[in-house]
Amino acid sequence: MKFVVSGGGTAGHVNPAIACARELIARGHEVLYVGTPNGPEARLAPAAGLEFMGVEAAGFNRNHPTTLFSSSAKIYRSSRKLKKVFTQLGVDAVVGFGGYVSLPVGMAANALRIPVVLHEQNSVPGLTNKLLAPKAKAIAVTYGMSKAAFKPAFADRIQVTGNPVRDSVLAGDAQRGRELFDIPQDALFLLIFGGSLGAQHLNTALLSLKDELMAIPNLYVVQATGEKNFEQMSEQLGPVPQERWQLRPYINEMGDALRACDLVLSRAGATSLAEITALGVPSILVPFPFATDDHQTKNARDLETVGAAVLVPDAQLDEPILREALLGLLQDPDRRASMAAAAKEIGRPNATQLLVDLVLAATGRTQEA
Repeated sequence: MKFVVSGGGTAGHVNPAIACARELIARGHEVLYVGTPNGPEARLAPAAGLEFMGVEAAGFNRNHPTTLFSSSAKIYRSSRKLKKVFTQLGVDAVVGFGGYVSLPVGMAANALRIPVVLHEQNSVPGLTNKLLAPKAKAIAVTYGMSKAAFKPAFADRIQVTGNPVRDSVLAGDAQRGRELFDIPQDALFLLIFGGSLGAQHLNTALLSLKDELMAIPNLYVVQATGEKNFEQMSEQLGPVPQERWQLRPYINEMGDALRACDLVLSRAGATSLAEITALGVPSILVPFPFATDDHQTKNARDLETVGAAVLVPDAQLDEPILREALLGLLQDPDRRASMAAAAKEIGRPNATQLLVDLVLAATGRTQEA
């Protein structure tokens, strides 16, 4: 069968879409990934070995009302283009993971009566999934709480699958990760990342703790700053033992890094949390405060409630809470072990398989290719 997978804007949409696409291919099906030509998906999808098609899509900026017309025009043109492509390919189903590019993809599929399956990564649905939900054949969610965020009429079409994790992450290897970053096997390894777009406040808050962290003799830090913050952070970090505090714009080998590290400090995007829990890694989570409906805080509370993570509000990053959490956990291996076990307990490493089962069921033909 032939499938279209779409998701764009951030790696939080793209990585689970890639996981789904690769599982469909592994089961013998054909997949086309549709995204924007300038989003992270244009780099990540082909790098994962997927056929990629770029189409224009843009969101509506409430501060600039005229963007409603320009964004609507792009979405309409892309939808018309995709209808022709889908007809030529004989697409059996479409899977949307959010981001504005999923809107024209879903619209084109609806116009052709091609089944649409949506996946919502976060506890609060994004605008695109809300708009496409009424005609969706099935809706997969990461969290049970997400069901209440959709209209009751959709309840019988919603299934909790968890958030797909890339096979490259699940196949991560601790020794390989240590060798990749040149970190001794017996050293403490702190991994820091803020999502594919980075996290400037989180990055800069760490600068005030640099001396205390580097005073821990066996501590090594690997920090993914995001592309746009890399040069600034490189300048601001100043003199440190370079082998012990490494800055990277982006970490491609996330599975190896997560397997190898002793503690994670990150934002609380759904994809990051899916990877952290699937591999059972203790974490300090700093939710992005401007996420839609503050969904990252709701994501992080799920982990904090079961003892898998410590939640530090972004507004308190410059207060002692971050320092106490970081230094305390780095010096408490027993607590880290307990948190790791709790994280693994709620992880869903089979989320990709459950989602693909749902996608195949939506076509009415559940057999493999």
